Amino acid sequence: MGFASFVGRVCFASIFILSAWQMFNEFGVDGGPAGKELAPKLNLAKKHLSSQFHVNFPDIETFFLTQVRQLVLTAIAMKGLGAILFVFGHGFGAFLLIVYLLVSTPILHDFYNYGPDEPRYNILLGDFLQCVAQCGALIFFWGMKNSITKRRKKKGPKSKTA
Repeated sequence: MGFASFVGRVCFASIFILSAWQMFNEFGVDGGPAGKELAPKLNLAKKHLSSQFHVNFPDIETFFLTQVRQLVLTAIAMKGLGAILFVFGHGFGAFLLIVYLLVSTPILHDFYNYGPDEPRYNILLGDFLQCVAQCGALIFFWGMKNSITKRRKKKGPKSKTA
């Protein structure tokens, strides 16, 4: 049972490990393809949040050169470290992956910015739902890990004293 659990965690974590490895290999001065994809999505999120909360956020073009690169590095670190810890059954690894998914999913998979008749809508909605399912699996793992009682050492019988 323990081996099957380990293999399941390895298969699940491989999604995050391979993604982090690919992002790391493509990372360049500008953050690579992930940075180029993230900048316009952050700009859309900024516009949406500023219209909802009536607050002006800094311009994303000046933000891009310094902060988007750091955001991509943070995503690589969270996915890589979280997945490795998750493989070995550590709850903090699951926590890192949950935080990564909760922060990145609404920004990267912005299906709400497209109409249902646009072809990009279905792709983004499918990716969004896949991330929600991954988050649910991580929450399930975390809950199961915390619900299992710790095994206690069996003590020998107490000696009777008269």
